[in-house]
Amino acid sequence: MSLRVMYGGTFDPVHAGHIAVAQQARDVLKAEVILLPAGDPPHKGPTQASAQQRVAMCDLAIAGIPGLRVDPREAMRDTPSWTYDTLLSLRADIGPDAPVALLIGADSFLSLPTWKSWRALFDLAHFVVAERPGNALHSESWSDELRAEALDRIIRVDGKPDAKDIEVLHQQPAGRILMMNQPVFPHSSSEIRAHIAAGGTWENWVDPKVAAFIQRTHLYRAS
Repeated sequence: MSLRVMYGGTFDPVHAGHIAVAQQARDVLKAEVILLPAGDPPHKGPTQASAQQRVAMCDLAIAGIPGLRVDPREAMRDTPSWTYDTLLSLRADIGPDAPVALLIGADSFLSLPTWKSWRALFDLAHFVVAERPGNALHSESWSDELRAEALDRIIRVDGKPDAKDIEVLHQQPAGRILMMNQPVFPHSSSEIRAHIAAGGTWENWVDPKVAAFIQRTHLYRAS
């Protein structure tokens, strides 16, 4: 079975950096990458764009890009977007043996012990942790409980996985951790929202179709 890489986030809005990370994960891991817009993320404040708008922007951003697609299951849920519940839903669809990986940032990885049923997540998926080049995530910065649960699951720590590392993710359904360097993008979604609200320049930081959607729907403008 082919590896699925689930790439979650609020995507408020989805920008060029998100797409670059997704494409790199697709190419390095030889896998389909699925953008998973969050509905009501428990660890962040409320989003400015609605769930439907963020799903629509993700669909526009990946249109015509092979190996990327959008899964709206979190965004359309009425309850908070707990990753544990999402993975249970996914496993109900694809079964227990298909390989699945969660693509998350280094900060999210360090916060894992605050997630719902976080230890059980390793029974449901691998983790691919996107690090910034030159800023490796060393285990000394992990909490004691994260280190105890996760350290033995690491198959690559230097952000440069090779074919053998990647094959492990394809052969096993869940339970391993791989560190992967991510492309550096200078702007965040919050900065893009701030530039839009201030009437600044931002259009080059998102896909042209996403920029047109934001302009058409008057998203992120100051009230």
